[in-house]
Amino acid sequence: MSKFTIHNLETAPEKSKPLLEASQQAYQMIPNLHGVMAEAPGLLEGYQQLGKLFEQTSFDAEELTVVWQTVNVEHECHYCVPAHTGIAHSMKVDPALTEALRNRQPMPNDKLQALQDTVLILVRNRGHISDDEVKRFYDAGYGQQQLLEIILGIAMKVMSNYTNHIADTPVDKPFQPFAWDPKDS
Repeated sequence: MSKFTIHNLETAPEKSKPLLEASQQAYQMIPNLHGVMAEAPGLLEGYQQLGKLFEQTSFDAEELTVVWQTVNVEHECHYCVPAHTGIAHSMKVDPALTEALRNRQPMPNDKLQALQDTVLILVRNRGHISDDEVKRFYDAGYGQQQLLEIILGIAMKVMSNYTNHIADTPVDKPFQPFAWDPKDS
């Protein structure tokens, strides 16, 4: 049970109603996370906008999933790990990659491993990264643009992960088959 109100179109603050309508249209449901965020319209709008912007980066579906799930798992988000597992399936991401991310296992190739390593460095060190670590990222085939795009993805995930921690947001029914417990990873 959530510690916060999970708003719907009837209970949401006026400024959140069009945002929840957009969620309903995009997902054919209002995700519980969006219902919780609706209490603070600016948070919900910011999260939705960052999500759209991050999906428009230079990253492909696998790379988006690596960034999202690496942050979700590192932050031990009970809600976002299953949600992004379902999203990854809908994006046709190889389930072996998703399982590796959920279980803190090595990535299937050096490029994705470099991406995951860089995301973890940035999250764990609050944005600090050494020249050698940047060079390893670039040597894997990425550049400055992708390094900065990771920050966009992290910002998005901080908003959702932290909200889910304080609200204890229940996992939506479509994502319940992908339930995840950080103690199992």
